[in-house]
Amino acid sequence: MENFKGIFPALLTPFDGEDRINDKALESLIKMNMEKGVKGFYVGGSTAEAFLMSNDERKHIFDVVKSATKGECTLIAHIGCIATNQAIELGRYACDLGYDGISSIPPFYYKFTFEEIKKYYYDIVDSVNLPMIIYNFPNFSGVTLTADNIGEFLNDPRFIGVKHTSSDYFTMEQIKSRYPDKLVYNGFDETFMAGLSMGADGGIGSTYNFMAEKFVKIYDLFHNGEIAAAQEIQKTANKIISVLCKVGVLQGEKAMLEIMGIEFGECRAPFIGLTSEQKEMLTKEILPLL
Repeated sequence: MENFKGIFPALLTPFDGEDRINDKALESLIKMNMEKGVKGFYVGGSTAEAFLMSNDERKHIFDVVKSATKGECTLIAHIGCIATNQAIELGRYACDLGYDGISSIPPFYYKFTFEEIKKYYYDIVDSVNLPMIIYNFPNFSGVTLTADNIGEFLNDPRFIGVKHTSSDYFTMEQIKSRYPDKLVYNGFDETFMAGLSMGADGGIGSTYNFMAEKFVKIYDLFHNGEIAAAQEIQKTANKIISVLCKVGVLQGEKAMLEIMGIEFGECRAPFIGLTSEQKEMLTKEILPLL
């Protein structure tokens, strides 16, 4: 399980001027983050705008990331879909490529019962020969998985952990205490240290795309007992995040990568692009903090 512990950027997806995936920019992003010491990548999640892409486009991203990383880091493929058969299709594709694990948001929108959600996950692991990481993101999915719910998966060895994107750190602690050998990832970048203090094995985050070095350092300092130093870096990261929130986090992250020299383009419609004034504000307020 050690290869699953640490810092995992939830990869953004670059698009070119014709709304096509920009392979070269994605490869540049991956190389930059590998040089910063990340443990691996969370590929095709909500940060990647997965639900604005076709399954073929999502597969293409799996291809590009696998090729660019050359087997040198851990890859987790997010395969979440509302339809079970589409998630299985993505999962089998990731398995054939040699990914290390899969992850999925619960099926959403239709207010499925827990038994239906449970069947969704079990149908996937029965069909895809890769370990599964549950993705608990109540704010966006509309599905809240309790520690008891998650326990019904973690008792099965095919489920190796949970990505907990929630400020309910009591639930995180309960999961880790009950299942100390399973993985728990912190999902909210702005509270990464809170997650570590409650037992998180690492983090999967969107702002890691352009400032992974801060979270790598927080992780290392925390585990070395240098808590005050880690807190100072978290405070700086949070100043940056507060600026991103003024313009839209995903839009702001892509703009920062553009500012840093990677042609990342804009988020897909119906997202709205940033104005030149907003981009100037990001340059002025964030660059000095990096």
